[in-house]
Amino acid sequence: MSTFDRAAAIASSAASSAFSRRRFLGTATAAGLGAAGLSACSDSDSGTTDSKGRTVVEWWNIQTTEPSKSVWPERAKAFEAEHPDVHIKLVTLENDAYKSKMTALTSSGKLPDIYHTWGGGVLKQQIDAGLVEDLTDTVKPMAGTLVGVSAKAYEFDGKSYAMPFDIGGVGFWYNKALFKQAGIPSPPATWDDYLDAVKKLKSAGITPIALAGKEKWPGMYFWAYLAMRIAGVDGMQKAADAKDFTGDDFVKAGERLKELIALQPFQKGFLGAAYSTPNGEAAAMGNGKAAMELMGQWAPVVQADAGKGIGEDLGFFTFPTVAGGKGAATDIFGGGGGYAVRKGAPKAAVDFLKFFLSTESDKILVSKGSMMPVVKDATGSLTDPNLKLVSAALDKATGFQLYLDQAYPPAVGQEVNDSVAALIAGAKSPEQVARSITQVAKSQ
Repeated sequence: MSTFDRAAAIASSAASSAFSRRRFLGTATAAGLGAAGLSACSDSDSGTTDSKGRTVVEWWNIQTTEPSKSVWPERAKAFEAEHPDVHIKLVTLENDAYKSKMTALTSSGKLPDIYHTWGGGVLKQQIDAGLVEDLTDTVKPMAGTLVGVSAKAYEFDGKSYAMPFDIGGVGFWYNKALFKQAGIPSPPATWDDYLDAVKKLKSAGITPIALAGKEKWPGMYFWAYLAMRIAGVDGMQKAADAKDFTGDDFVKAGERLKELIALQPFQKGFLGAAYSTPNGEAAAMGNGKAAMELMGQWAPVVQADAGKGIGEDLGFFTFPTVAGGKGAATDIFGGGGGYAVRKGAPKAAVDFLKFFLSTESDKILVSKGSMMPVVKDATGSLTDPNLKLVSAALDKATGFQLYLDQAYPPAVGQEVNDSVAALIAGAKSPEQVARSITQVAKSQ
């Protein structure tokens, strides 16, 4: 399961400014496809009709648990009430099952009318195969109403191929009480200050960072963010285009991470720790056993689910800047969820997505479905103070880097995870990490 796939599944199960200067890292094509059992999808351009003569729009989603499990059918019924000649047929699948079936459907050339996408390599592959409807004319008039970065993962060559319904970013979640105990007056803004904070926490007998070393992807966040801060989002784009990550900026990212590792900041047994288990990363934070974790916007609910949660002691700050780096403090690493439409789907499919992404509907997704707002006017429906901080950071983002295992081909994303995990475990050097990722990238 890729980084954002895992995050989306965890978030679901645990939940109870102009962009003229913004930059977004593009994507590469995905690797080969596997086979899986399929449910029937319409392959008719005009769609199918049911026994009542209504146009059937098949909508594949991964909202398997509450609260979104109930909100999604409610939204479908609300649309049907306004469009009695249309029936929205929900097909809800577990995350991994969805991925398996979608890869097989992509291979067969038959996609659902509306389907979940994270953007990145897989969506690009579907676009290149001519399977995805161009939604540019639908999304463009809405551009000014959307949180700027929310739609960028689905844009290729100036065209839009999906509509967002969720967006998020990664940052440091921290325990204010433990910071105060260690004499840290405010969150660190630079990498040097961050290392100093880790030292102060260690000196106070506090575990500075919780990390799920067993699952690899949480450790990758550190390297990815350091690479962003040093190379900048444009530098990340150039490396992806050239399939070459051996430049000094990427080696330096590993060196800065190695500085942190040398301080032994993680909890005991972190190399064998999972993320959301009772003894994992989220539980360590949720039970006040660690001062920080680098994680996405879903972190608070997972901390409370895996542990007890620390309530008002929980705070959030963005990843620090690195001296001499080209990246800005306002560049965000993250991802989101969207819906694409198959080429030739009934017009009602696009009509439904316009309804689903209206201000009124997004307010419901935020307030009842535990989603992050993608429509600016829906941000007022966000009540959690920490999620408000994440939302504000996203709205002010000057650059946005998609999760590396979504932005790059799957094999490359996996190599990033594996190589960074090896660096954290002391089995690879920063140079070896950069070479390994480059070798796999060039082989694709």
